Amino acid sequence: MDAKDEVAFFQAVKARLAKFDMTGSGRTDEEIETTIRQVIDRALVSEQVIDVFDAAGIKKPDISILSEEFLMELKGMEHQNVALEVLKKLLNDEIRSRSKQNLVKSKSLMEMLEAAIKRYHSKVITAAEVMDELIRLSKEITSMDSEAKALGLTDFEYAFYTAVADNDSARELMSKDKLRELAVVLTEKVRQNASIDWTIKESVRAKLKVIVKRTLRQFGYPPDMQKLATETVLKQAELIAEELMG
Repeated sequence: MDAKDEVAFFQAVKARLAKFDMTGSGRTDEEIETTIRQVIDRALVSEQVIDVFDAAGIKKPDISILSEEFLMELKGMEHQNVALEVLKKLLNDEIRSRSKQNLVKSKSLMEMLEAAIKRYHSKVITAAEVMDELIRLSKEITSMDSEAKALGLTDFEYAFYTAVADNDSARELMSKDKLRELAVVLTEKVRQNASIDWTIKESVRAKLKVIVKRTLRQFGYPPDMQKLATETVLKQAELIAEELMG
C-alpha cells in the first residue's frame, strides 16, 4: 500500500506505451509487468526519487528554452513515438504557461500543435514528419522571447504588440516600429485606466474600450480592423490585468 502511487504511475506509463506497440514484436505484458516491479523494487530499496527523463534515457531539458541540443536528442531517439509524446507534452505545457500572459501568440501556437498532432493521428504524416513539425514549433516558441527582446519590449508590451500585429493589413500599412510604439502606448493606457474590478464593471470597461479605439485611430490603424483589434486588446488586458496593475 505504501508503494501504490508508484505502482499506479508505472502501470499508467506501461498502458500508454502499449498503445504504440502495434507490431506485437515487443515484450509481453508479463515481461513488462516484471520490469515495472523490478524498477519499483530498486526505487524502494534506494529510496531515491526517480526522474522520468532519466528513466527514459533522456537528458533533463531546459523546458523554458527547448534547447537545440535537447531537440536533436529527441529526434535521434530510437523510439520516435515515445520522443513524440515527450515533446508534445513539453510543448503543451509550455504553451499553456504562456497563454496566461500572451493571448494571441499562445492561441496560434496551440492551433499549430493540435493541427500537427491531428495530421499525425490521421496518418497524413509519419512520426518522423510530425517530429520535425514539432521541432519547428519549439523554435517558434523560443522566437517569441527573442522577438520581444529585439523589439525592446517588456512581456506585457509584447503581449499587446502581438495583439495589434495579428493581421496582415496592419503589418502592411504600419511599420514594425509604429506597431511597437502603439503597443507601448496601449500598455500604459490600460495600466492607467484599468481598476481591480474593471472586468466586471461595464462602465470602466466601456471607458477603456473608447480609449483603445481612439489610440488605434490616432496611430493610423486600419479602420476595417479596429473593432477586432480593440476586442483583442481588451481580452489581452483582462488576461494580465492583475500583473499589469501590480
